[in-house]
Amino acid sequence: MTKIGRNDPCFCGSGIKYKKCCLGKEQKAQPATPPQEGQQVSLNNEVEKLQQAAIDKRNTFNTIGVFIFFSTDAGDGWLLEISAMDAVQVAAGGEKIEVEIVEAPETIEINWSHRFTIRKKKFVTIAYADKTEQTHDDYPGNRILTTVKKIRKQFPPEMLEQIHVTDDLGEE
Repeated sequence: MTKIGRNDPCFCGSGIKYKKCCLGKEQKAQPATPPQEGQQVSLNNEVEKLQQAAIDKRNTFNTIGVFIFFSTDAGDGWLLEISAMDAVQVAAGGEKIEVEIVEAPETIEINWSHRFTIRKKKFVTIAYADKTEQTHDDYPGNRILTTVKKIRKQFPPEMLEQIHVTDDLGEE
């Protein structure tokens, strides 16, 4: 699971520490304001947008901080995290897949289902459950690789290591 602490870079991609960026916005937000009207970035909201794009079978590609969101015209959608190369599929064949994302003022926890890599410009997933590898020929592998490299240049390695932490059981 991924946790973003107060002193980690904000997941919105601003380059500012989370406590000085979106954390303050979250704390100042009025409870009566519906999430869709707020100015803050919510990972859950972004995943919902991604899922809708996948249901509509639209190609999309977006980044926020260390996260990459993409959907395909086949109706697949994925959320990727570049510090540990984790992935979770949020839609398949135009159907929404429920994912566990817990956003708190100081952390974000995601139940990742896969690791990912790029081999010969192809997107490859490795399932945590059974180590099954799958190559996705029709995914934007080269664009993902380029984006991972670009994001990694924005953050020092020490900062990327702090973004991805293990839970109390020593598991990621």
